Amino acid sequence: MSARPERDRSPASHGGSSTNRLIGIDLARGLAVFGMYSAHVGPDVTVGGPVGFLLETARGRSAALFALLAGFSLVIITGRPRPHTGRAGRQVRARVMIRAVVLLALGYALTALDTDVDVILSFYGLLFLAVLPLYRLRAATLALIAAAGALILPQVLFAIRVSIEGGTWADAVIAHDPLARISGTDGIIELLVTGEYPVLTWIPFLIAGMAVARLDLTRSGTRCRLAIVGGVLALLGYGSSWLALHLVPHALSAVASATDGGSASSAWWSDTVGRLEGRPPPAWLLVAVPHSQTSFSVVANTGVALVVISACLTVAERMPRLTRLATPVAAVGMTALTMYVLHVVALWFFGDVWYVAAVDEDTMAALPALLSFMAAAMVLAVVWTRRFRRGPLEQALHLATQPAWNIR
Repeated sequence: MSARPERDRSPASHGGSSTNRLIGIDLARGLAVFGMYSAHVGPDVTVGGPVGFLLETARGRSAALFALLAGFSLVIITGRPRPHTGRAGRQVRARVMIRAVVLLALGYALTALDTDVDVILSFYGLLFLAVLPLYRLRAATLALIAAAGALILPQVLFAIRVSIEGGTWADAVIAHDPLARISGTDGIIELLVTGEYPVLTWIPFLIAGMAVARLDLTRSGTRCRLAIVGGVLALLGYGSSWLALHLVPHALSAVASATDGGSASSAWWSDTVGRLEGRPPPAWLLVAVPHSQTSFSVVANTGVALVVISACLTVAERMPRLTRLATPVAAVGMTALTMYVLHVVALWFFGDVWYVAAVDEDTMAALPALLSFMAAAMVLAVVWTRRFRRGPLEQALHLATQPAWNIR
């Protein structure tokens, strides 16, 4: 008898609406990939108009959606609807650990290309290891942990970052960190605290995705409740940030003085406020800017991700014609790792050409480049997925985890 865990025997493993559900998740993942393309390749959000609004909407929120779907995938690997236990449980845990190590190494390899992209894959590797002990928990428990993490961990991260700005202990840790020496980065300090996707504040996204994966998404009522919860979270996060910034005395001026320019009045949702420089002021905890690592930001971005997932699942279930039209986007979602890596490599390879477009006074000059990246990804993904079940890097990652089946 095979030692491998049984396949998922939920409705998703059979025909009918299960196929639509998987397409819905792939569609959401494809949108997340394109959102990150827009941040790395697209025009600056200051172009304004509908294009600027769409670009601004994708900033940061697409990465949060990508992270939430990573938590969803982890549950698929470890058993859905029921988590694997015993020998099968040991095997799937080993698979996740291997995937984490491979993603960590791949992320650092892409970082070594020295593009302008803040590569997320190394952070993913550590995030997978951090949330793995929770894989057996139920949806309600996971949701509570995600909520607690969103409310508590940003404050912990803020305190640590302030201590780093005011001391030298982080430098001592980096100096003795073998990961820092091997990767040429700040190592574990960067992964946990100082990076663009610090594990401390990105854990809630993955745990929320794990909670979603535990739900029966074939039911329209579940999808509707997911959309409502997402809308409430988005409104709560962005709305509370707007109120706090306008009601707390001197909050807006403190945020403005801590950044490198931009409009502090947009700090409740937009990164046009500018980048944080130096030691963050306490007022920074009131913003909801993408990648600001605040509770408002984590709550709001989680809400947006839930709404997008619910919408994609509903489209796949109720709108077959639109789903067929969106097949190229879903194909990108099926090969998300490959398409993410390829776009970083392409930016490295065409670096000089891209730089000329990026600094052009007419910032819309970058729009054709973005559309070209998206079109190329869809063509490659559609051609590949017509013949193969997984993308090339997805298949390589799958093969890398095969030794886990030998665990007794």
